[in-house]
Amino acid sequence: MIFRYHILIEYVGTSFIGWQSQPKGKSVQKTIENSLKRILKEKISVVGQGRLDAGVHAISQSAHFDTKKKIFDVKKFHNRLNFILNRSSISILTIKKKNEKFHSRYSAKARVYQYIIFNRESVPTINKDRGWHIKKKINLDDIKKGARFLIGKRDFSTFRSSSCSAKSPIRTLEKVNISKKKNQISIEFKSRSFLQTQVRSMVGCLKYLGEGKWNFKKFKEVTLSKKRILCAPPAPPHGLFLKKVIY
Repeated sequence: MIFRYHILIEYVGTSFIGWQSQPKGKSVQKTIENSLKRILKEKISVVGQGRLDAGVHAISQSAHFDTKKKIFDVKKFHNRLNFILNRSSISILTIKKKNEKFHSRYSAKARVYQYIIFNRESVPTINKDRGWHIKKKINLDDIKKGARFLIGKRDFSTFRSSSCSAKSPIRTLEKVNISKKKNQISIEFKSRSFLQTQVRSMVGCLKYLGEGKWNFKKFKEVTLSKKRILCAPPAPPHGLFLKKVIY
């Protein structure tokens, strides 16, 4: 008999090569798998809701794993797992038993990503590697206008990485929320799924619009061109957070 468990994970992505296990380097997925193996005494495969690039953080990454052993004391297991993982800047927020029909990736109805920009002269110290530092003044109204244009179902090829393995570049961007508190700008994107580097590429283009390097006409032309070569440089990964996976 196999038992399936759903976990929500918070982690700082700075020291990892990304979520997904790779032949070389330290990944979040492999770190969690090794910790589970240490406790459960069996090989464990952790299935994430999707891959996150190197340097990207997670407020609530979603994943599941199967084990031959039923976890009777979930609280004790949870504490023991965090005791091992916390030294690697990873925390398991929740552990819940699920039936075999649940899948962390395919059962997801939507994903919410948040991008943080520090729009000020001085370099962040307390929030180092937790946002994109931009000195030039960003026009919030301009990036809000650009964000509204991105909402809806369209071909997002302009914002798609050349290494993206998705079968189609068509995605539906359900919502974009932009807010500012003092010198911190937050941009939240909601969609069922995203293309590889789509969020960071959209933020890069919004930045060009917000600082006046592009006007709105240019922003629209680039978005509709479906040509990756015309896209602004993607925003750095350390400003991106997976905020929530909705089931």
